[in-house]
Amino acid sequence: MRQSKSLIRTYREPPADAETKSHRLLVRGGYVRQLTSGVYTFLPLGWRVMKRIMEIIRQEMDAIGAQELFMPSLTSSSLWEESGRWESFGDDMFRLRDRKGRDYALAPTHEEIISEIARNVIHSYKDLPQIWYQLQTKFRDEPRPRGGLLRVREFIMKDSYSLDATWEGLDESYAKHRKAYERIFTRCGLKFVHVKASSGLMGGKESEEFMVISDAGEDRLVLCDSCGYAANVEVAPAIPEERVEESPFKELKKVHTPNVRSIEEVSEFLGVEPKFLVKSLVYMTDEGPVLVLVRGDHEVNEEKLARILPNPRLATADEVLSLLGVEVGFVGPLNVSLPKIADHAVRYLRGFVVGAGEEDHHIVGVNPEDLGDVRWEDIRYATEGDRCPVCGSPLRLVNAIEIGHIFKLGTRYSESMGVFFSDRDGQRKPVIMGSYGIGPGRIMVSAVELYGTENSMLWPKSIAPFDVHIVDLVGEGEEIYDLLRRAGYDVLWDEREERAGVKFKDADLIGVPLRIVIGRAWKDGKVELQDLWAQERLELPKERLLEVLKERLSRP
Repeated sequence: MRQSKSLIRTYREPPADAETKSHRLLVRGGYVRQLTSGVYTFLPLGWRVMKRIMEIIRQEMDAIGAQELFMPSLTSSSLWEESGRWESFGDDMFRLRDRKGRDYALAPTHEEIISEIARNVIHSYKDLPQIWYQLQTKFRDEPRPRGGLLRVREFIMKDSYSLDATWEGLDESYAKHRKAYERIFTRCGLKFVHVKASSGLMGGKESEEFMVISDAGEDRLVLCDSCGYAANVEVAPAIPEERVEESPFKELKKVHTPNVRSIEEVSEFLGVEPKFLVKSLVYMTDEGPVLVLVRGDHEVNEEKLARILPNPRLATADEVLSLLGVEVGFVGPLNVSLPKIADHAVRYLRGFVVGAGEEDHHIVGVNPEDLGDVRWEDIRYATEGDRCPVCGSPLRLVNAIEIGHIFKLGTRYSESMGVFFSDRDGQRKPVIMGSYGIGPGRIMVSAVELYGTENSMLWPKSIAPFDVHIVDLVGEGEEIYDLLRRAGYDVLWDEREERAGVKFKDADLIGVPLRIVIGRAWKDGKVELQDLWAQERLELPKERLLEVLKERLSRP
């Protein structure tokens, strides 16, 4: 492609709202352009990268026997009502009505639609197993889109679905996907980890995420540098260090704390660290209200709480006032008749602070034995310094970008939506399903976050928009351009009448890792080959260019 004829527009300044390196570079390099909040156009450079990523995905999915299909984005509400997700998906789902008043959704995912297909085409064990996949646009009404392509309202996803007759078959399909994902992300040039994860709204009994560690990421992981354990904080066991910590308060007494309610306010007023405060939170459950206790610097993990309490939800301020006669912020665990559940970390505090159950008062100097009858459980998110559940070493907390997620759905959708088959004995059984997602746009973002600098892009060779970028400084590059194209290479030729500095700055923003510079040495029949990954510059006779280029492109 001749650069002078292409839709490649670079920018010297980043967009004012860009929070991440990838957002800045993808806009400055002319890869994407924002249409509206959370909605982006992939310009030709960006679409070239996306197509290369999607081709790698297709090759690896086809290699495990998956069959590609293409499902609609516009989906009837009746399917979502069958699965129970018309309500549970909440405001993240885009909903609309047609001219006849019928409800539809722009699909945020396709489990319901795949189930509708399966229940009409799967009848016998002879029809199984199956793996179906698509690369399709998804829609989610993100309340706060951010980070360029990181959190958007419209995005491309590879989603695949396995259908098996047995749980052992599901295990095999799941393992196939895990291996395929490892190959995909490796071929895309990413450094990644896979971690235990929450199934969330997808449901199911087991799931794993594939993550790229990056400060730009919104997911939080705990990592153990000793044994390699990794998990999303949503599912990681929170195992505190077994070390008693004592506050300055040695005597149990009530103190006046006027107009201070939050952890930060009480901490500052009393002059103690937030970890020496214990929050008393009222949760409503199917079996009645429960008082939940966690350290002031910890947060309740409601998914963990739901494993031990039936349908817990945080009580409203009015419910708390009605139950205990005190406002939120002054609720305390002493002399309260509600059942109490406390996080294990509270066991290792001495002299901590709790609400007094009285307006404008707290109690200091409390010890665990003062709490009375308490059920001790892991009910919070893991934090830095908690112990590894495998080897007991301290955990490290990092940010990460989720690039893939695999789920064992089991019979969650087949039972609710009637996806059944007849086994060898003629018995009717539910199809056992798995769901597996990859975000090609997140692969793109992750590569930029990993390898870009503030003013330059560096793509992995496998997903770069071109194989080679010719930077022609003397206007003599057509011979090399034609030579490379005849050899089958995808080439960008910068033949513009621009200064060398402009051309090199644009080349840095475009980020093709193999660059041919045609300059002064051309009069001697030589060119300069720059391998940005290897940080090498080679001056070559033009006759050797194809030989060396082939070898360099074969490297990862």
